Amino acid sequence: MKPVEFSYSRPATVAAAVRLLKDNSGAKIVAGGQSLGPMLNLRLAQPNQLIDVTAIPELTRFREEPDAIVYGACITHASFEDGRLPDAANGFLRSVAGGIAYRAVRNRGTIGGSLVHADPAADWMTTLTALGAELIVATEKGERRTELAGFMTTPFGVALDDAEFLVGIRIRKFSQKARFGYFKFCRKVGEFAEAMAAVVVDPELRICRGVIGATDSSPLIVGDINAFMPAATASAAVEEALERGREHVAGLRVSNDPIKNAMHGNAFARALRQVMQ
Repeated sequence: MKPVEFSYSRPATVAAAVRLLKDNSGAKIVAGGQSLGPMLNLRLAQPNQLIDVTAIPELTRFREEPDAIVYGACITHASFEDGRLPDAANGFLRSVAGGIAYRAVRNRGTIGGSLVHADPAADWMTTLTALGAELIVATEKGERRTELAGFMTTPFGVALDDAEFLVGIRIRKFSQKARFGYFKFCRKVGEFAEAMAAVVVDPELRICRGVIGATDSSPLIVGDINAFMPAATASAAVEEALERGREHVAGLRVSNDPIKNAMHGNAFARALRQVMQ
């Protein structure tokens, strides 16, 4: 099957892209096209206009702030994987990017496109929620900022108005004492996950957070996970803490499938183990 007929625009500025969106409610933003392309061919998406934002310079760059880094929405997964830009999370972003799909997809796919596509099983939605990322959205009146937690309203649905689009992702700089864990269960390498979990612990920033992804809806924030951290470093204490975490998450019943609930519990325990090492 082929896409429906559509027009194509490639604005050079954020303001021009916003105007195009405002003037045409049937338009869609496209960047890497790794998710939207197949949807067009299957006619799951039928826009009458595509607005290619990859020619907007600030969307492919990053900028550093005293306590954070803002990444342009059109930065590719491969750019993170290859270390071509600073990593606010001490190498965690690079590690996550390297596990997304396949290299051909990572060469074209963008961090912003992944978030806006809002697939519950996508890597960035879960891991950046765990990092407490903030989104920068272009609107008719300028920019607005919103927390990533809550941005995904339904599977494949996000809190963006018709004349808005994502232009940047702000991630705080974590301390050198920060620890990160991420684990996902896939049928084979490169496929979307059936269960996943991310854990972030930074004693200096007082962050101790877990997030469950690949649910039937938006990521589930476990919140303060101190209860699942071992009171001692002995192997018995560690295993006991991991078992508490595994049972807690499995007991949340994020799915109607008991097997998937067990997988989520195990994914959380494996991510938790990574921050203990």
